[in-house]
Amino acid sequence: MKINSIFFILVLLSGPMAAQTKQIRQIDSLMQTAYRRGVFNGNILVVQHNKTIYEKSFGFANGNKTIPLQKENKFDIGSISKEFNGAAIMVLEEKGKLSLEDNLRRFFPEFPDWADQVKIKHLINYTSGIPVLGPAADGTDSLIYQSLLSLKTLSAAPGTVYIYNHINVSLQRRIIEKLSGLSYAEFVKRYLFKPAGMKNAIVDYPVTAKGMARAFDNEGNDVPYLQATNGWVRLPVEDLYKWIRALHAHKIINAVSLKKLGENFPGGESSLGTTVFSKDSLLWHQHQGSNSNYEAAFYSQAADNITIVMMTNNQQMKVWPIKTAILNILKEEPFIIPKKSLYLSIRDKMLSDVEEGMDYYKTLKANGTEDYDFSFEIGDLISTGKYLLRRDKFDAAITVFQTAVELKAKEQDISYGYELLGDTYRKKGDKPAAIASYSKALSIFPGNKNAAGVLKELTEKPGEQ
Repeated sequence: MKINSIFFILVLLSGPMAAQTKQIRQIDSLMQTAYRRGVFNGNILVVQHNKTIYEKSFGFANGNKTIPLQKENKFDIGSISKEFNGAAIMVLEEKGKLSLEDNLRRFFPEFPDWADQVKIKHLINYTSGIPVLGPAADGTDSLIYQSLLSLKTLSAAPGTVYIYNHINVSLQRRIIEKLSGLSYAEFVKRYLFKPAGMKNAIVDYPVTAKGMARAFDNEGNDVPYLQATNGWVRLPVEDLYKWIRALHAHKIINAVSLKKLGENFPGGESSLGTTVFSKDSLLWHQHQGSNSNYEAAFYSQAADNITIVMMTNNQQMKVWPIKTAILNILKEEPFIIPKKSLYLSIRDKMLSDVEEGMDYYKTLKANGTEDYDFSFEIGDLISTGKYLLRRDKFDAAITVFQTAVELKAKEQDISYGYELLGDTYRKKGDKPAAIASYSKALSIFPGNKNAAGVLKELTEKPGEQ
């Protein structure tokens, strides 16, 4: 009997336990290499079957590399913060304080007539039609409010076009405060953080305060934090995991609310980033956010009960490839260790001088594919073009977008490139070129609803420029 027991233990050690030990070693090797290559400085947590199988800190909490990162460090999580205002809206709906069908007029009677058309459901999936106004008009919550008081028309009919901007988020947070009588930070702490067991999450915790990982660039310089609106969550890796677990277990909002919150406009994100449901059951949920060189991301899959959470204070745009490599390791499949980001390598050179930037891009493409990642070349060029567009470098953005759409790529990606060309021409005031670009986007991929919606607006309003 004793011999059989020993044999049974040895079988266990050489079976699943040994396999997991090997996987953990592979994950650690992956992360060590990613750190040495300079594509990950941050904290990571991997949980499988509700058990932490890997948790580690890599690199430093400051640019001059004098403070090693620790798992307790807080990070800014960028757009992942919108999960909290979205969930807060659903908490208020469950309490009968509002309906997603309510229009903005109910909460902001002083707004112009367009407020009758915009409903709360449009705010939570970014289909309000409210345009991106630019930092001078939407850089702070007070600027947003004042700008909306004088906004004449929407960019598109609500529900027809996905326009990602933080105006939608700011309005949600104002509504939460109006209905609850609490500050947004206090509401989130009481109704979201506390039931999720998140003891270290703080809204608008200063990025220079004790315990924060300070964002820095590749030269070791501290990166100024430019987001001036309020309501952004800072927290350590473990608290984000607690949020994911509580949200999925319906400890924050019920299953019906969760599914509503996860609904997205085709080609766009919901307040929860990306979710996939089978009927009413959540299959997987992932979300990425970035801000002033902070980046956070998580992936949670129900079938294999796997959750991966990563945060970095030196953004390299490699959290998703690292996530994919970890999943492949756990599935005992081949994996690829990420290379340096093409986008991050070319964007500032394009901003400084687009011709020199294009020459540098072509040089990397000819000679640098061993060190730089060209696996999603069109995506990196599109991201670069968007980076230029946000800074009103219209001609430079057009050059980059035109290069992107000439690549061999998926129809949806090429269509998106032409859609962005249309956006750029429209902002530049070239209506015929904008219409031609949106039309091209639709001819390549008829399912591009954004292009269809904007094209309809342009052709139905002859006077618009």
